[in-house]
Amino acid sequence: MNLIIKSATIIDSKSEFHDTTQDILIEKGVISKISKSIKNPNNYREIKLDNLHVSQGWFDSSVSFGEPGFEERETIENGLKTAGYSGFTAVALNANSHPIIDTSSDIAFVKGKANGHPVKLIPIGALTKESKGEHLAELFDMQNTGAIAFGDYKKSIKNPNLMKIALQYADTFGGLICSFPQEDAIAGSGVMNEEFMSTKIGLKGIPNLAEELQIARDLYILEYAGGKLHIPTVSTARSVELIKKAKQKKLNVSCSVAIHNLCYTDSTLEDFNTYHKVLPPLRTQKDVDTLINGVKDGTIDMVTSDHTPLDIERKKVEFDYADYGTIGLESAFGALQTIFSLKKTIELLTKGKERFGLESSPISIGNKLNITMFNPKIKYIFSTNDIVSKSRNAIFENAKLKGKAYGILTNKSFLSLN
Repeated sequence: MNLIIKSATIIDSKSEFHDTTQDILIEKGVISKISKSIKNPNNYREIKLDNLHVSQGWFDSSVSFGEPGFEERETIENGLKTAGYSGFTAVALNANSHPIIDTSSDIAFVKGKANGHPVKLIPIGALTKESKGEHLAELFDMQNTGAIAFGDYKKSIKNPNLMKIALQYADTFGGLICSFPQEDAIAGSGVMNEEFMSTKIGLKGIPNLAEELQIARDLYILEYAGGKLHIPTVSTARSVELIKKAKQKKLNVSCSVAIHNLCYTDSTLEDFNTYHKVLPPLRTQKDVDTLINGVKDGTIDMVTSDHTPLDIERKKVEFDYADYGTIGLESAFGALQTIFSLKKTIELLTKGKERFGLESSPISIGNKLNITMFNPKIKYIFSTNDIVSKSRNAIFENAKLKGKAYGILTNKSFLSLN
């Protein structure tokens, strides 16, 4: 691929050209020159976009599509297109399909479906067979086929000995274990945060304790067993404190937070909008404030859209019976910029790569092409017109957002909305 990106402001703290406006010459998929002005004697394609900003490619550590089994929700092909249009050059795919991705052949299947696409798909294999929490899946074989972590999506491991064995076994080959933070016996049949609002509107609540008890248990096991642990989508203030103390002990633990848990509180459920039914549930303002501080001070390692497409039949029902989940790739950048500065937003969208085994690719001469293009100044109301996903269950529908991605540029091809 040969092209010139014209007058692009580079936002990349790992690049010597950070926070400057440059032309970028790409030849044979490699950045060959960065300069204030680059001539075009070879008549390469030129990319000129309004208020163009670029950074190294964004990464999302938790997305679900549907295929295989739930293609009506989302296919791998359209899911990757959605990610590319939303600015992501790589996504980690959850084992949230039918059948569950729990064998090396399943890993090979989803990777084959993504072969040749500009967006890199890296699968997370199920931790246990069929995600039933009873027996470990074939972790080593899956890692050899391309899995980068192992976890049962939105399902906690009830058996503490199984968690201990998983950490010890995966540690022998550098595997990363993901453990969803919810003690189901405490959560019970709750459908939202247990607090004043759940009492006010009459819905059963999930107490903070359900998350914090599971995290405390897993951290204690990690301290004993060793290994690498990732805790996805934390949501309470106490969870942040538990993880901060674990890191002070030098435990090998990381965590993420879903972007919607930084933007909304449980008060938004007063109108019973099932698009706001997510897991973990939306918490209180105190929790949100602590989560945001945890992101700022680095206790929380990364953010995720936790993109979960669901067909309308699973959302347009009574609140108790609606499925958990929201799409979030398309709104991720615009939502983060309502909370954080542009530079912090880009930092968050590019963090997590190393933890999940992805190579960082700063915008520097000699590096392979892996770039996200965006305009950080656009302010708009997020609507169905902004949705690329097959499903429409968007928690940010009608929200005021700031910033839109133009698309991505990678070695294989490129995607752009223009």
